[in-house]
This record gives sequence, structure tokens and C-alpha cells, in this order.
Amino acid sequence: MEGHIRRFKTVSELHQQLQLPKPKHPLISIMDASDIFIDQEQVGKRYLYEFYMITLKDGSCGVEYGRNSLDFEEGVMAFSSPRQVFTNTAALSKGDLKGDILFFHPDLIRNTHLTEMMDTYSFFNYEVFEALHLSEEEEQRIRECLQNIKGEYEQRIDNHSHRVMVSNLELLLNYGLRFYERQFNTRTSHSKDVVTVFTKQLKAYFLQGQLADHGLPSVQYFSDHANLSQHYFSDLIKKETGRTPKDHINDYVVERAKDLLLGSEQSVSAIAYDLGFNYPHYFTRLFKSRTGKTPAEYRSLQ
Repeated sequence: MEGHIRRFKTVSELHQQLQLPKPKHPLISIMDASDIFIDQEQVGKRYLYEFYMITLKDGSCGVEYGRNSLDFEEGVMAFSSPRQVFTNTAALSKGDLKGDILFFHPDLIRNTHLTEMMDTYSFFNYEVFEALHLSEEEEQRIRECLQNIKGEYEQRIDNHSHRVMVSNLELLLNYGLRFYERQFNTRTSHSKDVVTVFTKQLKAYFLQGQLADHGLPSVQYFSDHANLSQHYFSDLIKKETGRTPKDHINDYVVERAKDLLLGSEQSVSAIAYDLGFNYPHYFTRLFKSRTGKTPAEYRSLQ
């Protein structure tokens, strides 16, 4: 299917496609969204970018990301990681969009501290409907970071430019972490509902005998039921409970195992299979990591 997808390996290729001047820097570019246009021939076509994208928009843009369209109210940020596929869903004329779009290639941060930190910015894997909504003050801070980055690659390329750009990029991403945490806090009622439903579904999964047919439940199973991306769901659960969904699943498995170890004469292997483990030694490893004892040791001490 990738044969039907137009790939952009460099920021320069994207500028060329959009009929924009050559970028000032080969690895990073901040575009004025009002310069972007999509003619009718491009509608429905799919594109894959080999770089990160951060959008700060205040108008609908007619671009589809994943299963959803990028169609936001004022002051909204969205993040996407390399190799995401986008689809143009509507024709656009110059000036239809408002905002800024930052593109940066992974090579920009290679061999820097930021490379090691990228996995902590899980919002790059959120779905579009889980975008970040900003207050005026928050939006101003983001724009200041963008202005600093743009000023570096447009006006003062010197021995310090790269470090300053990466530092401002990291600051922008750290603001993203802070502002997402604020968003989780301000939506606490919805978040608590998600936690409540997750807890009920986790118990139901075990009580309704789904282990035999489907094995241990995955985080994806519960995030799908919540209509959230796995990463957003995981961050929400951790924010509300202090533990990841995987921790909750493993804790529940161990508690069920304790009941079976003390309430039946089944072998440890049989209990492992009943709990959805394909290999008993995986069960033993998990049980010991949570209790400090093997299942056999736990049973013998009671």
C-alpha cells in the first residue's frame, strides 16, 4: 500500500511540494500555515513524512491524521512523530489556514540529550482528537519558543545556533508536558470516569472467562474500549492513579494468582495457563517481581 503514498524524506522536499522557498535550514522549518494550499488534485492523496511535526493552529485545516481530521478550535497544538500518514481531505487556498507548523528531522537532535528524551514525550503518539488546548498565556509561551528557533536559523547561524535551537525545542516540548498535565487536571471528572470504567472492565475480563480465549488483556484492549489512543490512555491512568495500566493489569493478575495458589491444589503451571500465560515461567517471573517469592514459595509459606 505504501506505493500509493507520497513520501517526504527531507524538509526541502516538503517545501518544494508546497511551492515554498528553499528552507533556511535543511533539518528544521517553521511554516506560516497561511502559505499552504491544497488544490483539488491533491484531495484524497496520502503523504508520509520522515520527520516530526508540531502544529499550532487556530482554524480548521482539512487534513486527516490517522482516523481523524485535523479540525480544531483556536489555540490548539498537535504533535506527530515520523512516518505518520496524512490525507488531504479538502482543497485549500492560501490564507484559509492560520497558525504555525514546525517540522524537524530526527537528524537535528541526533547525538544530543534530546534524542534520549523523546520517548518521554508520549503526546507524539496521541490521536488528533486528543490534541492540546491552550490558554492565551500558554500559547504565548509556545510562540516565544517558535520565534527563538526561527530567529536562530534565519538570522544567526554560528557555532551556537544548533545548540540554541535544540534547547528551545526541548523547552517547547517540556511546555507540552506541563500543559498536557494541566489539561488532564482540568478534565478530572472525565478522567475519573475512564479510570472507573477501566477498573470494572479489568475485573470483568477475568470474571467472564476471556482469558481462555484471548489470553492476558493488553493495554490496547482497554484503550480501544475507552476510544482513546494507547499512549493517551496510559498517561491519563498514570496521572489519576500514579500507576500505569500495565501495572494495574499485573497487580490484578498477581492477586488472582494468590487466591488460586491458596484456594486450590492446582499446579503452578496449571494456574499460569488459567491466568492466560502461554509459558509458566513468565508467570513465575511476574509473580516473583511483585511479591519477592516464587508461586511455590508463596504457597508453602501460608
